[in-house]
Amino acid sequence: MKTMTKAKDSRHHDHRRSEGNILAAELAMLRGTEAGNGATSGSPVAQSIPAEVPASTDQALVASPEFINRELSWLEFNRRVLHEATDERNPLLERVKFLEIFTSNLDEFFMKRVGGLRRQVNAGVLTPTPDGLTPHQQLTAIRRSVIPMLEQQAEVFAKAIRPNLVQNGIQLLEWADVPPEQREAARKFFRASIFPILTPLAVDPGHPFPFISNLSDSLGVILSHPNHDERLFARIKIPETLPRWIRLGTADVSGHFVFVRVLDIVKANLLDLFPEMTVVDVMPFRLTRNADIEAGDDDEDADDLLELVEEELRARRFAKVVRLEHGPNPNSWILKFLMQELGLNDLDVYELPGELDYGDLRPISDLSLPKLRFEPWTPVMPPGLADDEGDIFSLIRAGDILVHHPYESFNHSVQRFVEAAAADPKVLAIKMTVYRTGDDSPFIHTLIRAAEARKQVICLVELKARFDEERNILLAQALEKAGVHVVYGIMGLKTHTKTTLVVRQDPDGIRCYAHIGTGNYNVGTAKLYTDVGLFTCNPEITEDLIGLFHYLTGRSLKKDYRKLLVAPVTMKRRFLEMIERETLTAQSGKPARIVAKMNSLADTEIVRTLYKASQAGVEIDLIIRGVCTLRPGLPGISERIRVSSVVGRFLEHSRIFYFQNSGKDPLDGEFYIGSADWMYRNLEARVEAVVPIEDRMQREKLWAILQIMLQDRRQAWDMKSEGTYVQRIPEDPEKQFGTQQTLMDIARPRTAMRLTTPTPFVQV
Repeated sequence: MKTMTKAKDSRHHDHRRSEGNILAAELAMLRGTEAGNGATSGSPVAQSIPAEVPASTDQALVASPEFINRELSWLEFNRRVLHEATDERNPLLERVKFLEIFTSNLDEFFMKRVGGLRRQVNAGVLTPTPDGLTPHQQLTAIRRSVIPMLEQQAEVFAKAIRPNLVQNGIQLLEWADVPPEQREAARKFFRASIFPILTPLAVDPGHPFPFISNLSDSLGVILSHPNHDERLFARIKIPETLPRWIRLGTADVSGHFVFVRVLDIVKANLLDLFPEMTVVDVMPFRLTRNADIEAGDDDEDADDLLELVEEELRARRFAKVVRLEHGPNPNSWILKFLMQELGLNDLDVYELPGELDYGDLRPISDLSLPKLRFEPWTPVMPPGLADDEGDIFSLIRAGDILVHHPYESFNHSVQRFVEAAAADPKVLAIKMTVYRTGDDSPFIHTLIRAAEARKQVICLVELKARFDEERNILLAQALEKAGVHVVYGIMGLKTHTKTTLVVRQDPDGIRCYAHIGTGNYNVGTAKLYTDVGLFTCNPEITEDLIGLFHYLTGRSLKKDYRKLLVAPVTMKRRFLEMIERETLTAQSGKPARIVAKMNSLADTEIVRTLYKASQAGVEIDLIIRGVCTLRPGLPGISERIRVSSVVGRFLEHSRIFYFQNSGKDPLDGEFYIGSADWMYRNLEARVEAVVPIEDRMQREKLWAILQIMLQDRRQAWDMKSEGTYVQRIPEDPEKQFGTQQTLMDIARPRTAMRLTTPTPFVQV
């Protein structure tokens, strides 16, 4: 953990001015000049970091002349997600789903990122991040960025999506608009299915303020006793087992659906909960608790990592509240009461102009109305594995196989590989890393069967995968009971690599087979996330993977890997070397180019090295879904760097890296795939693996994916130097389908052809 520095305000402002001068000097050095040489008062070089957060989001994004703020960059990503809800080119129910995703993303952001910043503020941290903002300034800037997005979300729902739902026979009624006969049906439902499980909790000298769980919908109620005028507070939690929108009756012959909020049903029947009392007012609200819990001791000092994580989960449940949400026109008495009891200030309170939780719209977005949804997609058989009746190990021996999910089937490739290993009597050992698996993962049952068949099975389970800790604890315990060797990795490092190693007794001797991917071993997300993975029995790669597992399970200090880039051991150094090699290549007048696709870019050393490469003449294209702290297009600094982001029906999750390495043919360059983003946490605080792709056919496939994304004019956004994004406009909207539709169209013909050899990807 970084040292937390406390200082008085005056000292803090001096430090900020000093930090601004340092950054200005560094920027000048990047330009090849001395700080202040020829700079005017209005130039980025001469400006120091402002002491206060700028008034607008755009200004806040450029508080530093060199870096974009990480948190605000992430919020810009979520703004792009919200845009998908406003985009009329998307089917109606998919637009509803994007409203849900935007809210879910924001919830996690407040739990993790805002929670961490709030903890720093409470600890008195004044040190700015590389972009120049202190924790308190970041919280202020976050609020200024979030509120307009909440207003936009409410507006698109009220003025566009909700009226369109009505036009398509889906009515979301306010309680005042529910017809009398349906009100009676709702009341009967309340008495039968809601009333028995509600538990009103009063607050008075005999009843302490209740614990309110994270992200639960609640009603705050003011009551008065018939014999006195004192105001009494009670809280009602809406059971999580209930859908938040209740369907009234069944669809009629015309296919119409009628829904009403469960909150409204409860509000309309409050007198059943408080007989003989007077209900003065009611206010729906929702709390968000901090998920960024600081453990009491470092992992290195923990005797039992499992016990430590279980304790952190308990602590998270009762963690401090970092956000209070309520609807329009709140009751001031209830609001003040909640803020006092929860220890909140005005910055922590968000008035929502629309729905309390758009994630509650799941019953609507899940309606089975195909005309209002994306065309269903069924992943195709991967070309190299089209012979699904054959021996997968012989197919891998015939040549490396690169798979691309969800366009190509995860079940018929990755899942098939692990299941075949468990069932094959020639397989001696299976070693696998698990980060997130999903509920009822087939991999867990498969590994248990392999252990029962007396194979040596080693499973590394990452207990500290955020928000999956409880699931991973349960699966680790189930594996241990079945005789699987379960390890939790290296103290102080998360294990994020996605790798499987199979050791098999082949006729010509023991051979190892491997899968190295960019995504989790999760059959659910494999249908929604784009990922790539390599199947290989290349001995140089599998020997490296053996060494990596020894590093994870034993006390190996291996630092020399022949093919794999392994974090935190060799990866960052090798990436920096390859960027610097492109820089030297450009300086010598040879072709130099970098194309990198990832989720996030925020490592300061990587960013600065990319700046130097750009100045040397290297052409750099970065396809980054989420956070990007690098500023593209800065004159004299990053003119040759372009940053784009693709947002669509699938979540872009694959990591692909390309370095031209002076080759005239793009396919002669170096290609890599793996689990790591260019973030400090990935490169220096996690165990990650990136593997080179050496087969020319597989390189062609990766190059085509990158080119399709770079030329996308339907789903792609271009990042501006101040950190905002502009969506590309297609020349002909009727003919432009975007990256994901294009890749589905390319994959689709293979469904019927079922080729037994890899087919070249379309060149674009």
